[in-house]
Amino acid sequence: MLTPYTVLDFTDHRGELGPMVLADLGAEVIRIETPGGTSARRTAPFAQGESLTFEAFNRNKQSIVLDPESAEDLETLQGLIKRAHFIFASSPDGDLAAFGFGFEQIEELNEQIVFVEISPYGNSGPRVDHAYADLVLAALGGPVTLQGVPERAPVRLSVPQVWRHAGAESAAAALVAHTLRMRTGKAQHVDLAAQCAMTWTLLNAMDAYAIQGHEFQRLGECINTGDMTRRIVYETGDGHIVAIPNSKLLIGCLPWMKADGVVDDSLDDIDWAEYDLNLRNPDYEGFTAEQAEVLLQKFLHLHTKQELFEYGLQHGVSLAPVNNLSELLALEHMQQRSFWNTREVAGEQVRVAGNWAKPNHFSMETNCAAPAIGQHSDEVRAKLDSEANPLAVGAESGVLPFEGIKVADFSWVGVGPISAKYLADHGAEVVRIESEGRPDVLRAGGPFKEHMGLNRSQFYGDFNTSKQSLALDLKNPKAIELAKKLILDSDILIESFAPGAIGRMGLSYEELKKDHPSLIMISTCLMGQTGDAAQLAGYGYHAGAIAGFYEVTGWPDLGPNGPWIAYTDTIAPRFVSTLLAAALDHRRRTGEGCFIDVAQIETALQFLAPELMDLQLNGYQATRLGNRDRFSAPQGCYPCADEDRWCAIAVEQDEQWQALCNVMDFDDWANDEKLSHAEGRLAAHDEIDARIAMWTQKLAPYDVMSKLQAAGIPAGVVQTSQELLNDPVYAHRHFYRYYDHPEMGHIPYAGHQYKIDGYDNGPRGPAPCLGEHSFNILTERLGLSDEEVAEAYASGVVN
Repeated sequence: MLTPYTVLDFTDHRGELGPMVLADLGAEVIRIETPGGTSARRTAPFAQGESLTFEAFNRNKQSIVLDPESAEDLETLQGLIKRAHFIFASSPDGDLAAFGFGFEQIEELNEQIVFVEISPYGNSGPRVDHAYADLVLAALGGPVTLQGVPERAPVRLSVPQVWRHAGAESAAAALVAHTLRMRTGKAQHVDLAAQCAMTWTLLNAMDAYAIQGHEFQRLGECINTGDMTRRIVYETGDGHIVAIPNSKLLIGCLPWMKADGVVDDSLDDIDWAEYDLNLRNPDYEGFTAEQAEVLLQKFLHLHTKQELFEYGLQHGVSLAPVNNLSELLALEHMQQRSFWNTREVAGEQVRVAGNWAKPNHFSMETNCAAPAIGQHSDEVRAKLDSEANPLAVGAESGVLPFEGIKVADFSWVGVGPISAKYLADHGAEVVRIESEGRPDVLRAGGPFKEHMGLNRSQFYGDFNTSKQSLALDLKNPKAIELAKKLILDSDILIESFAPGAIGRMGLSYEELKKDHPSLIMISTCLMGQTGDAAQLAGYGYHAGAIAGFYEVTGWPDLGPNGPWIAYTDTIAPRFVSTLLAAALDHRRRTGEGCFIDVAQIETALQFLAPELMDLQLNGYQATRLGNRDRFSAPQGCYPCADEDRWCAIAVEQDEQWQALCNVMDFDDWANDEKLSHAEGRLAAHDEIDARIAMWTQKLAPYDVMSKLQAAGIPAGVVQTSQELLNDPVYAHRHFYRYYDHPEMGHIPYAGHQYKIDGYDNGPRGPAPCLGEHSFNILTERLGLSDEEVAEAYASGVVN
């Protein structure tokens, strides 16, 4: 999709996944390294001295070594900048800084460049000089506060995730800027903040306090989506499984539960429709969710994860095993979809994460090894003498990137709606299709403004800004006719029904392309459109369990707690958004449409790619570590003076340890040779944690952060949604946008994780009420007469 474009990659471990995503889509990506190689090559874990993180996130790239002290090499760099279309750089103190280049110098050489700058807190603002670490950015961004058990400190994921989120988001941001560049002819500067990227992993909690007046709480094995708390993690005979005690699951498991003697025939008399309606009713006197949870606990403990998973697939119920990485590598479904690639790493053949999307007639190459230092220096230099690939840019002004693009959004819950929001916020006309009979389930999830209601959920709201809403009953054939008419008048169709459902409506890609060959269609679901597990229905917490993220969240002596709510719903949209923009760009150049199958689990596994190699090469099985790091110490969330208030501290260098001892007046530790290196501190972690906690619990959390940051020590308050709304970084970046919603009033919406100089990237308006724009869409977009509209409403086609 992106074959015409050249990318210069100056990232280190902070964002290198972004250029890789563009390389997977066909762009030529040239990694610029200084003598000795980028610091990304020195990022743990290692095998035979090779960085597995570097190997995971640098496939399909070329490498050239340039010396900042060499006039000849600087001239070569200038030549490369003149030919490039994109530049990615980690900031501050990244490899690009060594050459003395910033956006202004680059723009002088290339007036149409897209320059993407990835930094911890943004390239300007109140924290621009603050120290950072994975734990600290996750704490300040918000997700840490909601993970773990209430009796202990909140926790991050035990596998580093911050720069993987920031990197993936940078690819999507680059293509928004590229689309704007193509319309205006002007260079674009993208400023992406990793802290803001982590805030989007909060999903429904990003602005919870402002909506409902209180915070969500971390609940360990349970979830809370508003006014209902439910246990979803259960022990099995050999591990844990994620299951939701709704009627569909219970009815599906009832025969097996009877055979096990867990229940008797009395459950046959339950009115299951009434059960579902009363899940939120604490005064209900019938069979309750609490009783169901007890039965599930007894039943699930009798069987293995694999037995339950296979039973669920056979009977159409969602039983999602909490997989470790070994079990992921053995998952038959992934073999059936040919997901794994085999590649030589550190002298051994290993399976590595492969294609994260399946386009119908585009190739994706994900099995090209990361380059050796300077491997392509001669080849890249030789290209400087060839003709550069020019851009046929426009000269529009005051235009939005996707203005004029029409999108039919048939998706629901998280991944699809967030991806469509990406287009809507940047100017596309996105029509969201739902009905009162089958509304998006997020409309029933909190936070709610004042009380529950289909139009009062900010879980739905944050994912659907800038859109219009059309209410169609898709069980009605006449509604299907209208839906098809809308699709044929659209550029993009996004759907996330169960595999095959859209085809049964007569709206398959093969059918639609007969009349609309330039249509771009994306189908996204948990496990993809093919394979034995394709029909597994569920949400991001099911996918998070199957994809291995529950296994790496929590405490080593407790069961898995899982990342907050639906973790994979925060990963997949970063890839889908990039795909959408790339497909639009390809269609602009060629006129060709396409169909793309996106399995959310396959995008998510990109975020565990180094750990999957580490297991095969070193035998290390990534698991729950609380807040500790495998290679650095001390790291943790430490209690502060106020109730349930915490500050994250992450020492990653010996110099930071000395500074910490000085701030806390721990002279004995400062002079202790055994603690002067990471190995010694890792061995004494329990003792160190206890003493740090004695110091922090006398201070307010922001005082702890202030004192430590002043000494150059990575520290950050474990922030809640109320604090995010008042965070000076977010104020500086205009992250939260306030709009007047017809039912909810003046409320905040979470914005984007990046800024583009001179451009307001939205959101552009509140989320729609259900069916709010039905009349206008039917008359103005679809051209129905007044009589036809009246008939559509009267017959229930529109509801």
